[in-house]
Amino acid sequence: MNLGSLVSESRNPQTMDLDALSTLEMVERFNEQDALVAQAVKATLPAVAQAVEAAAGALKAGGRIIYMGAGTSGRLGVLDASECPPTFGVPHGLVVGLIAGGPGALLKAVEGAEDNPQLGANDLKSLQLTAQDLVVGLAASGRTPYVIGGLQYARAVGCKTVAVSCNPDSPIAREADIAISPVVGPEALTGSTRLKSGTAQKLVLNMISTGAMVKFGKVYQNLMVDMKATNVKLVDRACRMVMEATGVAREEAQAVLEQTGYEVKPAILMVLTGLDAQAAQQRLAAHGGFLRAALQQ
Repeated sequence: MNLGSLVSESRNPQTMDLDALSTLEMVERFNEQDALVAQAVKATLPAVAQAVEAAAGALKAGGRIIYMGAGTSGRLGVLDASECPPTFGVPHGLVVGLIAGGPGALLKAVEGAEDNPQLGANDLKSLQLTAQDLVVGLAASGRTPYVIGGLQYARAVGCKTVAVSCNPDSPIAREADIAISPVVGPEALTGSTRLKSGTAQKLVLNMISTGAMVKFGKVYQNLMVDMKATNVKLVDRACRMVMEATGVAREEAQAVLEQTGYEVKPAILMVLTGLDAQAAQQRLAAHGGFLRAALQQ
């Protein structure tokens, strides 16, 4: 596939005069282009829902969610993976972000790393990939060899695979079980896929990880009840979550949280059922960590 023929590489007729605009006009033009992204992602929601189901299924089977990409796409995967432990209380390594060229490529481009499909396979081998894992390949162009190599290796292992690209019918889409291809159109700055394409990938990743965690019991109502209260701000948020979910005053929420080591789920269960901390933990464990199910017992 010729790079110049890709939607993501073509010139945008709406932004030909970027360098002649006033600053306000320029950012208005950027914003007009950004407004197109959510609708492009909306058109892919059935595939995104499939990816969420696959991600939740991997976690429930004892597997991992593994993102892999190069450049901006790789950085977005690493970002999403790194935010899951503090947000949802999952262990590091349950959601993994791989970037072509290794961690150093997060800060400085590693030239040529994305051009070798074997590097993608090798990075997955180093994680001791199993069939229970889900591999999500990210590439705005949809043709990055590092990602193609990784997806091919993942399929050989028996993994479920997802491809996220901003070009229709891309090579990575053809390598994956589930293809998510939001077509956002030409970038405001020709070929700079950190713009609309990057935004589209971020929206999709937000939905995959958050949706999977909802289905994995990490959310009650719309509260992140497995969040780790590791600083003053998060201790305050934990208190507010208990107050919101139960209607108790701050003093009672604080007192109950002190009994649970600032774990929100058992604190809510204690307030609403009268159980003590140990019994609340046991009931949650019996229901696989799903607070709603524990409350309905």
